[in-house]
Amino acid sequence: MLINEDIREKEVRVIADNGETLGLMSSNAALKLAYDRGLDLVLIAPQATPPVCRIMDYGKYRFDREKKEKEARKKQQVVELKEVQLSCRIDTHDFETKARNAIRFLTAGNKVRVVVRFKGREMAHQELGREMLTRFEEAVSAAGTVEKKPVLDGRILSMVVVPIKPDKK
Repeated sequence: MLINEDIREKEVRVIADNGETLGLMSSNAALKLAYDRGLDLVLIAPQATPPVCRIMDYGKYRFDREKKEKEARKKQQVVELKEVQLSCRIDTHDFETKARNAIRFLTAGNKVRVVVRFKGREMAHQELGREMLTRFEEAVSAAGTVEKKPVLDGRILSMVVVPIKPDKK
């Protein structure tokens, strides 16, 4: 944004600090008017014909804008991708523990990548891995839904589960 002496236009449309339109005037006259009020002349619409300038306290404007951006960054939720690893021969209790961990991640608002690693001759029985992922999907269905269906990549079969969005009423 151009301010004060940086504005090189001959003629500009000027808006006062209270929002009132002051009309067309030379940029020097507008700058003098702004200085008389103890404020800055800010070019807000350079593409307009003639360009539009506003008389305002630029320091306060910048401070308010940065404050709003900081508040917006605070409200953003960072979604992490957590990973849960399973095997074809996992025991029941271990499976339930992994499912509980995944549910905890999903309720915290994170995505979960569920991975089944095939070792040695387990590659010949990929259907066991797919059954394991289907069972896992059912176990966490209360907290999440599958975003990416199971995909085989080398010796790794993986899927991504995302949290269910709560209904806003």
